[in-house]
Amino acid sequence: MTREEIHEKVADVLVQALGVSRAEIKPETSLVGDLEAESIDFLDIIFRLEKTFGIEVARGELFPQEMLRDPQLVQGGKLTEAGVAALRDRFNFTDLSQLTVGQNVEELVNDLLTVRTIVDYVESKLRLASSATV
Repeated sequence: MTREEIHEKVADVLVQALGVSRAEIKPETSLVGDLEAESIDFLDIIFRLEKTFGIEVARGELFPQEMLRDPQLVQGGKLTEAGVAALRDRFNFTDLSQLTVGQNVEELVNDLLTVRTIVDYVESKLRLASSATV
């Protein structure tokens, strides 16, 4: 499956889960900031991604809400050095080079949870699945 095909299917998932217009969905679109997704929506998105792509999304693997409540990773609403390292490790499927110590977590959620991030995630899961079956 090409990256473009993955993007199209991710867009379909988001249209169905969030009731948004297809025109609103671009790679840089923020799920929270632009599409106003909430915690309950993330469950629906995960369910639909699993069904659409035949993948399993482990709890917290794509949406890091629990990590961002960990006092070792976030202090005073800002990322710690350990938080940056943990997020880069968890999200090793996408580019987090812009992540910095002291970054505001609320802004980070908008920047991190984008359509591009979901496409990167699905692409990495499909790549792992195909290499496991070879």
